[in-house]
Amino acid sequence: MKFDTIAENFQKIEQESSRLAITRILADLLKNATHSEAAIICNISLGQMHPPYISTQFNMAEKSVVKVLVQLMNKSEASIIQCAKKLGDLGFVIEEGDWKVKDGLTVHQVYQALEQIENVSGVGSQEKKARQLLDLLKQLNPIAAKYVIRIILGKLRLGFSDMTIVDALSWMEAGDKSLRPIIENAYNICANIGFIASELKEHGLDVIESMKIHIGIPILLAAAERLPTAEAIMKKIGPTVIAQPKIDGFRLQIHMDKTRKKPIVHFFSRNLQDMTGMFPDLMNAFEQLDVKDIICEGEAVAYDPNTGTFLPFQETVKRKRKYGIAAAVEEFPLQLFIFDILYLNGKSLLNKGYMDRREALLKLFSKFKNPIIRIIEEKVITSSKELLDYFNHNISAGLEGLVVKRPDAVYQPGKRNFNWIKLKRQEEGELADTIDCVILGYYAGSGKRAAFGIGAFLVGVYNKSEDCFETIAKVGTGLKDSDWIELRERCDKIKRTKKLVNVVCSKELYPDVWVEPEIVCLIRADEITASPVHTAGRTDKKEGYALRFPRFMGYRPDKSAYEATAVTEIKRMFKNQFAR
Repeated sequence: MKFDTIAENFQKIEQESSRLAITRILADLLKNATHSEAAIICNISLGQMHPPYISTQFNMAEKSVVKVLVQLMNKSEASIIQCAKKLGDLGFVIEEGDWKVKDGLTVHQVYQALEQIENVSGVGSQEKKARQLLDLLKQLNPIAAKYVIRIILGKLRLGFSDMTIVDALSWMEAGDKSLRPIIENAYNICANIGFIASELKEHGLDVIESMKIHIGIPILLAAAERLPTAEAIMKKIGPTVIAQPKIDGFRLQIHMDKTRKKPIVHFFSRNLQDMTGMFPDLMNAFEQLDVKDIICEGEAVAYDPNTGTFLPFQETVKRKRKYGIAAAVEEFPLQLFIFDILYLNGKSLLNKGYMDRREALLKLFSKFKNPIIRIIEEKVITSSKELLDYFNHNISAGLEGLVVKRPDAVYQPGKRNFNWIKLKRQEEGELADTIDCVILGYYAGSGKRAAFGIGAFLVGVYNKSEDCFETIAKVGTGLKDSDWIELRERCDKIKRTKKLVNVVCSKELYPDVWVEPEIVCLIRADEITASPVHTAGRTDKKEGYALRFPRFMGYRPDKSAYEATAVTEIKRMFKNQFAR
């Protein structure tokens, strides 16, 4: 397949507002691709060269790309910069080029050229990258070149996530969405959408239905639901439950393979990023574990070694850095609390009940004495009073609350259900929990905030079934002056010239500046109300939901936009308000 074909289809997708139409365009594109081309298409359509656990790092600044376009288009640097400001980005600038290409490159040729550019390093690497990029662009037509530029700059955002690709693969194979549950289940177990597409194309649906765990490829995390009271939890999953302290740290999925000469260890974050290099202390400790291979999950939290007390999440998050890691290890030592095991010595434990997995975990760690890594404590609970007492005990110890688990529950990757339920601190006159929202745009400031250029911002929540973000609040409180300046700087780095197709917003709420749905923030509100304006949960027959008196509480750098609070959660939280 020629890369021009991909570019033409991306062009169609950008001009399409219907998610179903976008899905069908992707399905047709994937149907006409080979299995290896399908893997590439899936990744680059999400703006990445690789799955998220293998980061895409071209390390080319926009000014370097501008200099390449100066040579390619025979225009001045100033005119290209001015044109980019007018049109929105450098992709639109190069699209206006008028050069001709006799015979374009194939998908594999473009991908290999991009890999070569990505892998250039060392002295003179910027100049070499620029030369290679110029050579590549000369062999592409302007439309194809536009998308290559956006891939290089990390700005290829077509307005859908991996869930739309899952649907597209179903349409490719069956002509409808009927295979989504099967394909999504395989993706939940093996979170590499390119690999799933390739396997489906090459080996058929049988391989997808029997998808195996792969050490080194993340399993999508199971998630907890919310209920407001101990009584509600016991009524839902009692009479016997397992309660564990809820620790406010980094959730990590750990993969280790010791069957090789040198052990391979990966620490994957909740948004599938490989954070192994940030945690040499945890890696060294984990390598001492007596196993062949393992996948388990835990919560890493910074602590004060003098007092043994946990540090706030804002301190723990300082361990997420690329540089100065040795100093961070010294300043913010971590403890890792293991709370589940998914795979051990070549065997999947996903279909084992929770108590069986716990038994395997305790047996494995019974002789492991490294104080950095611990098994999280838990308590068997048989009454709502006992659960509330244990909850209060953990709150008094400075923890967030509890995660309450069904004893016989299997581990369901990528699912949010009542196998696990969060019980968190309740504050009088407020929602029982904060909400993770995605910033969708901001409004120009007035009065004192006119100097900041921002006076409020629009946030939304994620609708997984529709693969879109729906608005839930306009936020204007909770930030200091310096916070407003920082927020605008963050937003301006990812601003868009128009609303993305995967953002559902009433016209009366359109912000002055749209941004890419990337920044996740913590919002506190008094309650969830029905709203004729906001689109979260809105249907033809029902109003949407909105937050009453929303205020900004901080950022959630450990979460991706697609891990923000889901619309389904908002619906349940709305009902739970009346159950308290």
